[in-house]
Amino acid sequence: MPRQYPPEFRQKSVRMLETALEADAELSEFEAIRQVAAKQQVAEETLRRWRRKAQIDAGQRAGTSSEEHAEIRRLKKEVAELRRTNELLKSASAFFASELDRTTTR
Repeated sequence: MPRQYPPEFRQKSVRMLETALEADAELSEFEAIRQVAAKQQVAEETLRRWRRKAQIDAGQRAGTSSEEHAEIRRLKKEVAELRRTNELLKSASAFFASELDRTTTR
């Protein structure tokens, strides 16, 4: 299971990466990520994804922001719950309709 890092740690790591990139114009993004990832003891890919997500949230890069992603997840859960409820109501209505259609024999 992946390790969970606190948001403050993620933000600090991304700030360190941005500072490293600004401080040395000749430093490539890849090298800066390697340096900061080693200092922070996180995987390079993890730091790269954190930076991309921060850029998306700041509007510097196209993509789905964290708020939009959370809203989409919430709506998907709501849709799934409504579909389950709808199926339950369909089966209940079918059951009661069959009860009404039965002829009683006495």
